[in-house]
Amino acid sequence: MTAPDPTTPGSGERALVLGGGGSTGNAWLLGVVAGLLAGGVDVVGGAGLVVATSAGATAAAQLGGAGAAELYAAALVPPEPRAGGTGAGRGGAGRPGAGRVAQQLARRRALVAAAADPADLRRRTGADALEQARAAGPDAPGRWRATVAARLPRAGWPERRTLLTAVDAHTGEPVVLDRSSGVDLADAVAASCAGGPAYPIGDRWYVDGAHRRGENADLAAGYGRVLVLAPLGGASFAPAAWRLDLAAQVEDLRAAGSRVEVVVPDDPGLFGERAMDPTLRPAAARAGHDQGRALAGRLAAFWG
Repeated sequence: MTAPDPTTPGSGERALVLGGGGSTGNAWLLGVVAGLLAGGVDVVGGAGLVVATSAGATAAAQLGGAGAAELYAAALVPPEPRAGGTGAGRGGAGRPGAGRVAQQLARRRALVAAAADPADLRRRTGADALEQARAAGPDAPGRWRATVAARLPRAGWPERRTLLTAVDAHTGEPVVLDRSSGVDLADAVAASCAGGPAYPIGDRWYVDGAHRRGENADLAAGYGRVLVLAPLGGASFAPAAWRLDLAAQVEDLRAAGSRVEVVVPDDPGLFGERAMDPTLRPAAARAGHDQGRALAGRLAAFWG
């Protein structure tokens, strides 16, 4: 498997960065892109590069195979009720996914507290994810891949240059996958979204691309205009000195000559510990669409 060199500057004019944020983050991203398009700003069609992480990787793959308006309409459809209702169950607190997200956030804080630096944090994160994968059992990767593949409107990689981020679970090394990497799109998205158990591709195992550097906006270096859509607002549990947060990424891009615009949700209450609640997808999608429509006029001048 080969992967693009993430240190090679881009040569295009516009780059779109889609950050992670769970189920609601994905819906919000689709809503923002559709709202901007309804306002006359085609941020996907106008992008020479798409950098995408976790839920953003799913959105990038979806937008590479279907129209934004169609995907937004699908996100507005309430999910089918689960058998036995949506009580506490695995989600806890009566909200689907809430307990699982809270557990993962607690694990993340503990890993950060124990780590000496970003490289050590990635190694510890990978070891923890491999442990979770062993506990999940040998059938878990196949189930996860099937779930991811069902969300994608087509199996092939998008035509535009698309970089999906992940981290090698054994070594802690950052990985960037694209259509030249020899990896199926569903596998690349599944790896980038592996926020719990590690996910295997061949003989290598991967964890969520957000563990590389949050939104990974630095991969858009060299592009004149960079638009970042960040469902989780760009925050990081890591010490500010490690410069893993979105503000540090934007600072680096601007220092290198890029113009950068960042869009975060107006209502952060739909995200965070509520990010894996599928019943909130319609609300998140509508919020994103409203925000995209409202921002279209200003971003039209920026995006050109």
